[in-house]
Amino acid sequence: MHALFIVLNKPEYLDEILTEFVNIGINGATIIDSQGMASALVEGHHSDIPIIGSLRNLVDSSRPYNKTIFTILKDDKIVDQAMEAVNKIVGGMNSKGTGVMFTVPVGKILGIENLNK
Repeated sequence: MHALFIVLNKPEYLDEILTEFVNIGINGATIIDSQGMASALVEGHHSDIPIIGSLRNLVDSSRPYNKTIFTILKDDKIVDQAMEAVNKIVGGMNSKGTGVMFTVPVGKILGIENLNK
């Protein structure tokens, strides 16, 4: 089992990603409103930190927040399908400003029934 995490800096893709998840058999995920550290520092009152001026140039102020999606997937096949789907929808996670996607192994879990039937 794996936990798939997607930090989506372009939330306009959220509905399409969730629809594709349902199409490939992923019946549950959690979506959290989130904010990156650089954005939080720039937005906050941390002007005494020397790097803040440099961060202001890097942070897209029109998108200070993002969405974090996570889901538990039972095997490598569904993980690969989900990651390929997200990568295709967003035009490549390696594109600047798109976000980040990663998996973490899950040893034991309680509270989820009918995992990826």
